[in-house]
Amino acid sequence: MFSNKRNFRVVLSLLTFNLCCMNLLQRIEHWGDAHHPKWLDIARMALGVFLIFKGVEFLENISLILGRISDHMSFGSFTLWLVGHYIVFAHILGGFLLAIGVLTRFACLIQIPILLGAVFFINAPQGWWQPFSELTLSVLVLLALIYFMIIGNGPWSLDWFTKEEKKNS
Repeated sequence: MFSNKRNFRVVLSLLTFNLCCMNLLQRIEHWGDAHHPKWLDIARMALGVFLIFKGVEFLENISLILGRISDHMSFGSFTLWLVGHYIVFAHILGGFLLAIGVLTRFACLIQIPILLGAVFFINAPQGWWQPFSELTLSVLVLLALIYFMIIGNGPWSLDWFTKEEKKNS
């Protein structure tokens, strides 16, 4: 199977690295489940409702959003249309999933690229101290999404409720 010992060592080291990373992810998930105060669930729900609100706001002003994106990035018209609609769809779907507490890590994962783009390409050129700058808000939402991607759901979520129902039955 392996032509020499070097190939075997490479495969063995990759498998060890994979097991180590999976073990680390499981420990982080367990820590997040064990150390999750209930007030964080209220913050997660509020973040979800806020993202739904921003998605609807973007949908109402899609031409302005597409204009701001095209000012900072050179996309073709179809790609620009696709990016704009991805932003709206991800905000509404991800916000709904965050608000009810289902697939929280997935919801955060689809939001993080959008917020990275908002922080570095859209809001950063305006600066921190400009009037009505949304850079601070974008950074706070990005940090909250990263946090909830690490710790996941809490006890006030639909996932937690269905998991408890399965244990009791």
